[in-house]
Amino acid sequence: MPVHDYAALSYWLEDVGALDPRPSLDGSTSCDVAVVGAGFSGLWTAYYLLRNDPSLNVVVLEREIAGFGGSGRNAGWCNATMLGVTPRALTKKYGAAGAREMLEMLRSRIGAVQEACSSEGIDAHFRHSGVLRIARGRHELPALATKWDELEALGLADGIVRLDRDETRARIDVQGAEAGLFDPNVAWVHPGRLVRGLAEAVERHGGTVYERTPVTAVEPGPRPRVTTSTGVVEARNVVLASEAYTTQLPGSHRRLIPLYSLVVLTEPLSPAQWAEIGWDGGEGLSSCCLTVDYLSRTHDGRILFGGRGAPYHYGSRIDGTFDRHRATHDRLRGHLVSWFPSLADVRITHEWGGPLGVPRDWMPNVFHDRTAGVAGAFGYTGQGVAMSNLAGQALADRLTEKDTRVSRLPLIDHRSRNWEPEPLRWTAVRALQASLFRTDARGERTGRPPSGWSIAERLTSH
Repeated sequence: MPVHDYAALSYWLEDVGALDPRPSLDGSTSCDVAVVGAGFSGLWTAYYLLRNDPSLNVVVLEREIAGFGGSGRNAGWCNATMLGVTPRALTKKYGAAGAREMLEMLRSRIGAVQEACSSEGIDAHFRHSGVLRIARGRHELPALATKWDELEALGLADGIVRLDRDETRARIDVQGAEAGLFDPNVAWVHPGRLVRGLAEAVERHGGTVYERTPVTAVEPGPRPRVTTSTGVVEARNVVLASEAYTTQLPGSHRRLIPLYSLVVLTEPLSPAQWAEIGWDGGEGLSSCCLTVDYLSRTHDGRILFGGRGAPYHYGSRIDGTFDRHRATHDRLRGHLVSWFPSLADVRITHEWGGPLGVPRDWMPNVFHDRTAGVAGAFGYTGQGVAMSNLAGQALADRLTEKDTRVSRLPLIDHRSRNWEPEPLRWTAVRALQASLFRTDARGERTGRPPSGWSIAERLTSH
C-alpha cells in the first residue's frame, strides 16, 4: 500500500503530532469482536465493549490510521441537537415519546464524551459552548422558527434561547443576521486529538488496533469472517463501523451515498479582529440555508468554515483526489467573507474535505443481527461526533447482552433501504444538489423563504 501523508489530510491530524501507523495484521487470527473501522464509531464500540467486559478479545481493523476518515476531518461539533433528521421526522416515525427519548439520550452524549476524555486523559480541548443558528436574511426566518417549534412540541426547548436581530448581532457581528437561536446542547472538541486518544484508550483497556489493514470482505454466519489484505479474522461478532467507506465493501455500495463536505480554515485572528467580530462564547455557528454551512472557532483562534456542495461522483466513488474541489473551496472562502466582511484579507492556511455517509432516509443505521453475527453503526449525514458515541455504547450493550436504556432505544435496529442503482442515483443526487443551490440563491435574491414544495425540499426535509 502507498504511504499517505496523513498530516496533510486535515489541520486536526497535522496538529496531533506523530502519525506513524500501528502494525498491520500479519496472518490470520480469531477474536470475540472484530470492528471494521478505527473512527469514532468503531473506537467507541470497542471502548465500551472493553469497559463492559474486560475479558473480551476485541480487534479493530483500519484501512489506514485511526482518524483517517470523517473522525479526523470534521468541524469538531459534538452535536447533540439532531440525529441527521428533524425532531418532526423522528416524531412521525417513533411518536412523540420515542423522539423525545432519543433526543434526550443524544443530549447525554456531551457528558459521556467529556467523562471519557477526563477518565482517559484525552486532551481534546473539550468546550461545552453550544450552537447559535442564525437566520441570515428574512428568507431564513421561517426555518429558524420551525427549529424552535419542533423542539417546543416535544418539551425540549428548555435552555434554548431565541434572539432577535439586535441580540444576535450584539453576540456576534454576522452580516445579514436577522435572528438567532442558541442551543446549549453542542460541545466542541479537537477531533484529531479525540480519535487518536480513543485508539490509545482502547489499547490500554486490552484491545488491539491494526492499521493499514484493508478489509476486503465480510462473511456473515455463526462464526463470521473478515477478510483483509494481510489475513483473515474469525470472530463471534463483526461490527461494521466504516461510515461512508462502507460503500466499498462487496454488496454494500448502495447502502449509503458518500457526499463530500469541505472545509477552509483561516490563520489565527488577531485580538483586534476578534474584538470586531465578537463571538466571545466560542459557540458553533450555522445558518438556515438548505445547502448547509457550519463554522467553528478553534482552540488556537482560527475560524473553520465548512459546507456541502462538492459534486457527488458516479457509482458512489471515493477517491483522495475528491477531498479538494477548487470551486467549492473558493465558494466557502466567499461565504466566509460574506459572513464577516472585515475578514476579506484574512489568509486561508488549510483546505480539506472528505466523504460522509448518507442513508436513503437520512436516518443513522445502528443494528445487531444476531443470526448473521454482524452489527453496524454508520450513516450519520455529517452529525456523527455525538451520535457515534451513542451508537457505540448501544452496540456494546447489545453485544454484551446488557439491558440498558441505550440498548432499548427505538432507533436501534433501524436499517435504511438501499439507494437506487446507477445511473438513477447519480442523476437524482446531482439534480438535488443543483436544486438546493438554486433555492438558496433565489431566497437570497428575493428575500422570500423556500416554498417547501419543491422536490428537492421534500426529499431533504427529514
